[in-house]
Amino acid sequence: MQHILKRVFLPGLMAASLTSINLIPAQPAAADDRVLNNAAIGAGASALTGALTGCGSFLNNAATGAAAGAAVNGANGLRTRSDRRVNGRNIIRDAGVGAGAGVVAGAVTGGCRNTLKNGLNGAAAGAAVHILDRRPAKRRR
Repeated sequence: MQHILKRVFLPGLMAASLTSINLIPAQPAAADDRVLNNAAIGAGASALTGALTGCGSFLNNAATGAAAGAAVNGANGLRTRSDRRVNGRNIIRDAGVGAGAGVVAGAVTGGCRNTLKNGLNGAAAGAAVHILDRRPAKRRR
């Protein structure tokens, strides 16, 4: 009897779990229409910082910075509209998000084996995105 139940329910259970896994990422992303712009800003800033620190290749540093710029964009996109309007953006938060993304992206790409330098490249990318991304000024009411 157990073998019959396994043959009947197991394929259906596996099909349902695979379907639910594929449908979860179909939710809308938090990043906005400036994600490519922010990724390009982060790539340039991190490539420059990587050249100054002498860690990794140009392309590896650019990839790390692009990931950090996209992460900063996503972190600002996760906030509510009223929070963005009242509190504006914070350079410390953007640099922190960039540093975290830089460490993770540096570990994945493996070009620079120094975690501190990967974090520095990501923080520079996050700060550059904060400075160069033109968002509307916050309004105090």
